[in-house]
Amino acid sequence: MSTIRPVSCKKPVPSDLAIAQSIKPLPITQIAVASGIHEDELSPYGSTRAKVSLNVLKRLEGEKSGKYVVITGMNPTPLGEGKSTTTIGLAQALGAFVGRKTYACIRQPSQGPTFGIKGGAAGGGYSQVIPMEEFNLHGTGDIHAISAANNLLAAAIDTRIFHERSQNDENLYRRITGELKNFTPVMKRRLAKLGITKDDPNELTLDERRRFARLDIDPDTVSWRRVVDVSDRHLRQITIGQGKEEKGWTRTTGFDISVASEVMAILALATDLRDLRERIGAIQVARSKAGESVTAEDIGCAGAMAVLMKDAIEPTLMQTLEGTPVLVHAGPFGNIAHGNSSIIADKIALKLVGESGFVLTEAGFGADMGCEKFFNIKCRASGLKPDAAVIVATVRALKFHGGVDPSNAGQENLDALAQPTSLE
Repeated sequence: MSTIRPVSCKKPVPSDLAIAQSIKPLPITQIAVASGIHEDELSPYGSTRAKVSLNVLKRLEGEKSGKYVVITGMNPTPLGEGKSTTTIGLAQALGAFVGRKTYACIRQPSQGPTFGIKGGAAGGGYSQVIPMEEFNLHGTGDIHAISAANNLLAAAIDTRIFHERSQNDENLYRRITGELKNFTPVMKRRLAKLGITKDDPNELTLDERRRFARLDIDPDTVSWRRVVDVSDRHLRQITIGQGKEEKGWTRTTGFDISVASEVMAILALATDLRDLRERIGAIQVARSKAGESVTAEDIGCAGAMAVLMKDAIEPTLMQTLEGTPVLVHAGPFGNIAHGNSSIIADKIALKLVGESGFVLTEAGFGADMGCEKFFNIKCRASGLKPDAAVIVATVRALKFHGGVDPSNAGQENLDALAQPTSLE
C-alpha cells in the first residue's frame, strides 16, 4: 500500500502555510504500515502523528540497514539556509519520484526559534512536514517532558539544600529513609558509591548515616538551572528563595530554554530507556563543600526523571507533503550540545528502509558545529557511518562570509561573492 502522492506545484509559489494547508495528511497509521511499522508498534496522537515503539529495532535486528546520508550546510546566516527544506525535498525526491523506501530524520523544533526571527523547522515551499502547526507546536510533548524532568531535578536540588541546612544528621536521615525495612534500589546506588554494603537502614552507624544523608552541596557550585520552552530573556537571571518560609536562604540562578537542557542532549544520544536512565543519573549538578561531585543519582531523581521521559524516548512519526515518512525526535542545540536528532530515530529508520533504501538525517547549525559533532559525537556513540553527505550552500550565506551584514545579504553584491571568506 503506497502513500506516495506527487504534488503539483503552482506558480507563483504560495506561502508555506498555504501550501501546507492545501494538502490533507494521510492517516498516520497508513503511513506507518506502508513503511513497515506494525500497528502494535504504534501509539497514535490523533490522526496525523504517532509514537513509534523501540520494539521495531528488536523485530528487525537481523535485517540489513539502508544508506545513511547526512545533510549539513555551510556556516549560516541567522535566518537559516534551508537544511530542513533540502532534507525533506531529497526524501520526497527519492521516495515519491525514484520509488526508493526513504525516511527523513529531523529534530523537533523549539518554541523559542519558532516564535522568533527564524521561525519553524518544518521545511518550506513544497518540501515540508505536515501538519506544519502540529510539527512546530508541541508535537507529541517531548519537550514538555524534558522540561518536567529537568525542573524536577532543579526543585529537588534546592529542596535538599534547604533541608540539610535546617536539620541535624539524624532527623535528615529519618526524613529520607522513613520506616523502610530495606533500602530502595535508588538508595542502594548511593550506598554503593559510598562503599556501604548494608541493606537495613537501622544498621548504619552514625557516621554512615551522615555520609548517606548529607550531600553538603555548596550552593555557589550548583550548575543545574530551570528551563522553559520560550525565549523569555527576563528569566535568564533570577533570585530564588524569597518566600516567607525559606528562612532568607536566597540563591541566584536562572532559566535556560528547554532544548538547551542536558536532558535533551541525553535523549538524542540514548539507545533505550535503561541507557537514558543511566545517563541521567550521571549528570553532575553541583559540588560538595569538600569538592566532591554531586550527581542526579545522589539527589535520588534519576529514576523519576526517566519515568517522565518514558514516552519521549520514542520517536514521532509524521509525513511530508508527498507522503514520505518522517521521524521527528530530539532537538539539542548545536552550539551548547551536539545539534542532531536522535540515534534511536536513525537506527529505526535504517532498519525500516532496508538495504536498498535511504535515510536522510539532518545535522543542525553549520558544518563546523552540527556536522562536526555528528561525526565526532553522534557517529561514535551510535557506531553508524554515513554513506554520503550533502552540503547546503546559498548565495546569501556566501555574501555573509564576504563581509556583508546579514540584513543586507539578500541584495545583489557580486563583489562579496568574489571573496566568500571574511578573515576580519
